[in-house]
Amino acid sequence: MTKLGEAIWSERDGGPPAMLEAHGAPGESGVSVLRLQFRRVAHFKAAIQHLIFLQLSPHLRLDCRIGDSRLRHETATGALAICPAGTDCSVEADASADLLLVAVKPGQVALTAAENLAIEARLCERLAGYDPALLSIAGLLAYENDSNHPGGTLFWNGAAQSFIRRLVVAHTKPLRARLGPIVLKRIRDYIHDHLADPIEVNDLAALAARSPFHFSRVFARSIGMTPYRYVVHRRLQIAIDRIRSGMSLAEVAADTGFSDQSHLSRWIRRVHGVAPSELA
Repeated sequence: MTKLGEAIWSERDGGPPAMLEAHGAPGESGVSVLRLQFRRVAHFKAAIQHLIFLQLSPHLRLDCRIGDSRLRHETATGALAICPAGTDCSVEADASADLLLVAVKPGQVALTAAENLAIEARLCERLAGYDPALLSIAGLLAYENDSNHPGGTLFWNGAAQSFIRRLVVAHTKPLRARLGPIVLKRIRDYIHDHLADPIEVNDLAALAARSPFHFSRVFARSIGMTPYRYVVHRRLQIAIDRIRSGMSLAEVAADTGFSDQSHLSRWIRRVHGVAPSELA
């Protein structure tokens, strides 16, 4: 049995699959990629990450299962399967199969959906299908991994975000939102208008007409992060744009609500895995 983050898989004989292990770049992209080869039968469990499988082998006959759903079908290079977090799946092939396995943290999908006001979009399970755009981005991520990230961390993060956006656009369906898009837009506008000011949960809860305790719970379920972390996320987006425009780090920190430039630098390193000087 082999473990990638919280994604666990094994083959029928109990031995690990032949593979070239790979990981995501530094930072908080929420995406990691693995080249995987299995012999005939493999079982996967998506504990807390979404698993997206993209077939690299040519023609295969597959017997696929996700949860209680099962499909026997013939596939070609680029075939897609999606195993959402919290489910398990298995596949039986008529020959050894080569795959790209992309693991994505659900919180990143929720955040990307919220940024597009598609709050609480749920990733759909898929036993079959093709998505050339998703395959192309996954191939780029795999190349970056295999080559030790020649494009750099920011390039990786951009490609990872493109992969997640494609998932949201093409492979999710909306649920009844606990926090509506009108309220989220009101919160986003408030953060933008008060960038340099302290922003408390009480302030945001009032915009949603909820108690701070209830608001924090609803917000985290809807957006995939706490209200505090979302405020930092929005501040950081604007701060990075201003740094790239040529503003000094100290000036940007003061204008976007960070306590000082060291505070801003720490967040940039944590989220993007690079120093502020590498943002250009």
